[in-house]
Amino acid sequence: MSKKTEMPLRFGRVATTVPVKDMARACDFYVDLLGFEKVFENGDPVGFVILKRDHAEIHLSLQKNHKATDFNIAHMMVENIDRLHDLIQQHGLRVIKRLQAKDYGLRAFVFEDPDGNRIDVGEPI
Repeated sequence: MSKKTEMPLRFGRVATTVPVKDMARACDFYVDLLGFEKVFENGDPVGFVILKRDHAEIHLSLQKNHKATDFNIAHMMVENIDRLHDLIQQHGLRVIKRLQAKDYGLRAFVFEDPDGNRIDVGEPI
């Protein structure tokens, strides 16, 4: 009996799914403010949207009874974290953890999107 050559385990795209109560409001935030592009939507009314920007992908899922959690649901790596931090503050969104340098090599902060979802943002120092 011969041993089969095993194929290496590889992963492709992985994207976070963000629950939202109001799809239009969520798209206003992620598309109009953060600059993501809507590349797919499904349902009538729309209940699922795929957004992309650069190497990032976010899936929005309409959950009318969504209650935000007290933990981070996504982590984003960005370039120019100061610009994103300014945008978040200018639009009155809640910053949970202030922008600061961390001992693990990132400048980071945590904010809540319009549905209260906590997003952790980092940029290498």
